[in-house]
Amino acid sequence: MPETAAPATELTSQYLAQVTGDLERNTKEQERISAEITFLQEQLAAMQHDHTVLMNVQQALGAPQTPTQPAAETESAAVPSPRQKTDATRGGKKARKSTAAPKKAAPRKAAAKPADAAKAAQPTLVELIRRHLLELKEPRSAAEISAALGQAHPERQFADKVVRVTLEGLVAKSQAERTKQGRSVFYTAPKPAEAPAAEAQPAQADH
Repeated sequence: MPETAAPATELTSQYLAQVTGDLERNTKEQERISAEITFLQEQLAAMQHDHTVLMNVQQALGAPQTPTQPAAETESAAVPSPRQKTDATRGGKKARKSTAAPKKAAPRKAAAKPADAAKAAQPTLVELIRRHLLELKEPRSAAEISAALGQAHPERQFADKVVRVTLEGLVAKSQAERTKQGRSVFYTAPKPAEAPAAEAQPAQADH
């Protein structure tokens, strides 16, 4: 009995050491994957934020909006297509279900059209800023203009960065004027042109 017990004890200790090592490797691998997931989630959140800012800038510059979807949504939307093909190859009732699937998406498209029409009916950010500049009696900063627009249109969001980019675009097109006081920059509506008065002077000189 003691002779048979000794090999069994050694075998048990070997298994115990192997299991302990596997547990340690498993724990380390879980920590590594968790760290990668956290890093990727932070990257995704940052990219989603940048996507929203870029869309607002595109709208502010008056560019036509194109329906863009994040990669996660497009990938998830593309997943059912191979399943529909496999169902179609099996034939019978499943093939009919796959062909009937596009009809279910029609109400969503119909509901999306009124939403797009409602968005198109709203004035663009460029128009809102032009109107606001015409109402100003003294220069205002981009942050002040953004806050004023937010109070006048609480249903919309106005980011200071987007408003500043839009104002700079109007300045580049001579549709707004920029003044600088120290480190602060202020914007006003462009002054009315004085060309008619300048043209009248040569006419008087001829007489």
